[in-house]
Amino acid sequence: MADITADAFRDDPVNRWLFGNPRSIASAFRVLARDIYSKRGFCHMAGNEGATMWFDHRVAGANDRLTVLAQLHLAIGQLRHGTAGSMGRAIRAGELMAQHHPAEPHLYLFTIGTRPSARGTGLGKALLAPVLEACDRDGTACYLENSNPDNHSYYAMHGFETRGRFACGEGGPPLEPMWRDPR
Repeated sequence: MADITADAFRDDPVNRWLFGNPRSIASAFRVLARDIYSKRGFCHMAGNEGATMWFDHRVAGANDRLTVLAQLHLAIGQLRHGTAGSMGRAIRAGELMAQHHPAEPHLYLFTIGTRPSARGTGLGKALLAPVLEACDRDGTACYLENSNPDNHSYYAMHGFETRGRFACGEGGPPLEPMWRDPR
């Protein structure tokens, strides 16, 4: 799952700025998938071609923070594979994302991605649709941070609306918080 999404995000402006190269992105996504989203969130995969990682922010006290051990794993991965300053940029981006994260109950879409060979096949929509349908049925809102301006229309097509923009760090590219009310 982490390798699929890392492959999908290999040319993503924010992730390239944060981590510097695909190996570093993959290392970070492996830690996040293993220590947050597969344990305390929920994930979907479509074979080896597409994946999503979600977290439920409807539960009071829901904790999507990395443990100290996971932070150590992230740091080791960045020391091995990252570029100079990647760990500091990642920490600062995480702090900024937390500051902008909405307080309202919602499901958080951390990643949705398909391998380049599967783009344009409808696989992303197939991964997203069941969760959005369940949210509509249950009256649950969704939130994401769009890290690539090229994806704005895709998320807008699924009902997400922009809630401003903020740089992911000093000199970094913008993140676009997007919210989707249930339909």
